[in-house]
Amino acid sequence: MKHVVIIGNGISGITAAREVRKQSDVRITVISGESAYFFSRTALMYVYMGHMRQQDIKPYADDFWANNRIELKQAWVKQVDSAAKKVVFEVGAAMSYDVLVIASGSRTNKFGWPGQDLPGVQGLYSLQDLESMERDTKGISRAVIVGGGLIGIEMAEMLLSRRIAVTFLVREDLFWGGILPQQEAKLIGRHIEEHGVDLRYNTELDSILAGADGRVRSVFTTSGEEIPCQFVGITTGVSPNISFLKDSGIACDRGVLVDAFLATNTPDVYAAGDCAQFHTHPDPERRPVEQVWYTGRMMGATVARTITGERTAYAPGIWFNSAKFFDIEYQTYGWVRNRLQPGQSEHYWEHPQGRIALHLVWQEESRRFIGVNAFGMRLRHEVFDRWLNEGVSIDHVMKHLREAHFDPEFFQRHERAITTSFARHRVEPGVTTP
Repeated sequence: MKHVVIIGNGISGITAAREVRKQSDVRITVISGESAYFFSRTALMYVYMGHMRQQDIKPYADDFWANNRIELKQAWVKQVDSAAKKVVFEVGAAMSYDVLVIASGSRTNKFGWPGQDLPGVQGLYSLQDLESMERDTKGISRAVIVGGGLIGIEMAEMLLSRRIAVTFLVREDLFWGGILPQQEAKLIGRHIEEHGVDLRYNTELDSILAGADGRVRSVFTTSGEEIPCQFVGITTGVSPNISFLKDSGIACDRGVLVDAFLATNTPDVYAAGDCAQFHTHPDPERRPVEQVWYTGRMMGATVARTITGERTAYAPGIWFNSAKFFDIEYQTYGWVRNRLQPGQSEHYWEHPQGRIALHLVWQEESRRFIGVNAFGMRLRHEVFDRWLNEGVSIDHVMKHLREAHFDPEFFQRHERAITTSFARHRVEPGVTTP
């Protein structure tokens, strides 16, 4: 019987394991040093905030794995010997494989700042990060978060839930300005400040200082300002977790290099999820490394089909993502870049209260709809996915906007205000609407 070994029990690895089991009777082993059982990584913040317990964030009962003949091994992988087809552990005997799937996820980026390894300095990705944060924020009064984006927002919300004051250092002049257009970045920046966060734009970390007890006591910025704190959150992005692949013979760059079928340069070795890097992405609009929950799930399902005999190329479909900035939900479908691209037009509508907005982008000449950002309102995924796949016009979108507005019982609707604003500000092609 073939032995499929999967390194990593995140969404990519577990999806691969479940799909292989559905389609075959091979032996499956999932390896993770992080945790004994699969858990929802996006729910870590709610454990810290007291909304959930650790056992609540496990999607499957503990006996699910044995019942489905998926073996679990809790161990850290030291290296992979691809010539011998073995996984070598930091502790214990090596494990042989016939097929290997590398789904080892990400690690927090650090850029060599003095003091970055002090107790009380960390990112937020793993179960161990949650445990460290729980330990190192007890009894403290102030924290500094370095970076931005979604992990930074999560960490700020976590800290504020325990009445820990937060200073947020953002090197750009807008929050998440490399992703969000100016209008949305300003909206989110205002919302962050409304929650009492000390948001510092154009501010970069220089060093982290230790106190007499060897723990964090303050940070210095590149402008020379010292900010007292007892905890530093590093949220400057993540990188593929692949250091254990050194000298493995498996080709790596920033991540594990894969083709459209998620295969590496080494026979019977595949990679999926945050750690995978496409030589050429199937969708040229997308980045070679995609560190998003749903793309990890799709990669896991895709590689399982190939392993079980149905060779399948990764086809991610229309780009989408969703998140939450404190009280504001965010959805994006298609492409709304931080700057309008040549040949594009846009319309941005914002509710007077400043917490609800819709940003639409389309091609000038053809008027083909190409993307939408929504803040503080819920849109129907299947509707926008269909419209983007069909290449409908912006006029079609505006005419049928009500179909796309998700309508929970207690949510207000905004189509009339949006379409009125669109009609009032409609301009000739080549001119951007306000």
